Amino acid sequence: MLTGTPYIPDRITVHLGPPDSNAPNVTVDFLSYIKNVASSEIFPTWSDSSLRANIYAIVSFALNRFYTEWYRSQGYDFDITNSTQYDQKFINNREFFENIGFLADEMFNDYVQRQGSIEPLFTAFCNGTTSTCDGLSQWGTVDLANQGYTPYRILQYYYGDDINIVKNAPVQTAMPSYPGIPLKFGSASNDVRSLQIFLNRISRNYPAIPKIPSADGIFGAATEEAVRVFQNVFDLAETGVVDQGTWYRIVYIYTSVKRIAELNSEGVSYDEISPVFVEDLRIGMEGSEVRNLQYYLTVIGAYYEAVTPVEITGYFGPETEASLKSFQRVFGIPETGVLDRQTKIDLYRAYMGITESVRPEYTSVALYPGTVLKEGARGDSVRIMQEYLTLIHDTYSNIPAVNNTGYFGQMTKRSVMEFQRQFGIEPTGIIGPVTWDSIAGVYSDLRFGFDKRPYQDPGYTIS
Repeated sequence: MLTGTPYIPDRITVHLGPPDSNAPNVTVDFLSYIKNVASSEIFPTWSDSSLRANIYAIVSFALNRFYTEWYRSQGYDFDITNSTQYDQKFINNREFFENIGFLADEMFNDYVQRQGSIEPLFTAFCNGTTSTCDGLSQWGTVDLANQGYTPYRILQYYYGDDINIVKNAPVQTAMPSYPGIPLKFGSASNDVRSLQIFLNRISRNYPAIPKIPSADGIFGAATEEAVRVFQNVFDLAETGVVDQGTWYRIVYIYTSVKRIAELNSEGVSYDEISPVFVEDLRIGMEGSEVRNLQYYLTVIGAYYEAVTPVEITGYFGPETEASLKSFQRVFGIPETGVLDRQTKIDLYRAYMGITESVRPEYTSVALYPGTVLKEGARGDSVRIMQEYLTLIHDTYSNIPAVNNTGYFGQMTKRSVMEFQRQFGIEPTGIIGPVTWDSIAGVYSDLRFGFDKRPYQDPGYTIS
């Protein structure tokens, strides 16, 4: 979950023993978990200020474990344990104290945060009698409350003056930070940007890992090399591809070097999790990312009868919303009409399934390969674009012809930028879905006399 702003998970999975034990897991709703831990850790007879300070600490501790994916990034299938040697006390199926339950109802989505950081603070605590620690003393909160300290002042006493209380954090279904599809050369997303930031921070502790010059969210040659070196350093297969195993190893090392799961955390700033691509696309929005969405829906709609194609306009209006809902309906996703993270993943999977199945005899012009092409890229997809641009040059002389080398160098970038200027696309020199589709369309018009973009392969339709 390190890739976004913290939220309250609707459910949390607890291992009923130390991490490596054979104990079972139980999954409970987060509010019940907080009531259980609070009823197990503290006494209902304590004053209100003391109880509230402790519940803030209990909530923040659990959220830190969840946010950092501390256990899941190490290969475990749970979020937290009930072992007080590692975490906080949870007694399965226990009853809750009434007054503690009322406070938890009010406070379960409030947590402690260090000023300037976005993650829930690792609010270490101990009972203060049989065990002591650098964090909060549970019995010590009783004395401070009796002296008139407010819950916030109690927390400041133990964790420092530079803390905030985040109130009413949103509750949502937990989603793992791993994007669900491998990240590789040409991938472009906010997950790629997070990966780049993680690797750049890790490289400070492991200088053999090269710095990635720009955390732009596009998986280029520098990112691929950094991934390969990381995999070498940490004894993973050197593929240059970030699969689930590599992703969680990176998350674990990043969490460790920044000490995010410790009281003296270096902290995660907003800049580290701020997106470079729009997170959720919805009705009323416009721009290049909406055009990308419309392109995918148009292609998918040509192969899935129940998915309504849509015109590529760059404006997210009622037609795009209806098309997206039809896609969500076909693929069993809640019909929100919003392109959220899960829908985006499934949209990409569906599109790539089509590109891998379209038969060559029906591809007079090629479908977008599903990966962004930019300077430094190489391969057949680059060669195809170079071929198309060279033919387009015969009609539009301002668009430079390029040799079909399969390498995306400066001349190819210049040609792409001139094409983009000519046809009203932002001149980035990067080929994404919209630029690819536009180049393919112009090429088709010039070569065949009409648009033969392969939106539909007559031999491959899914009903």
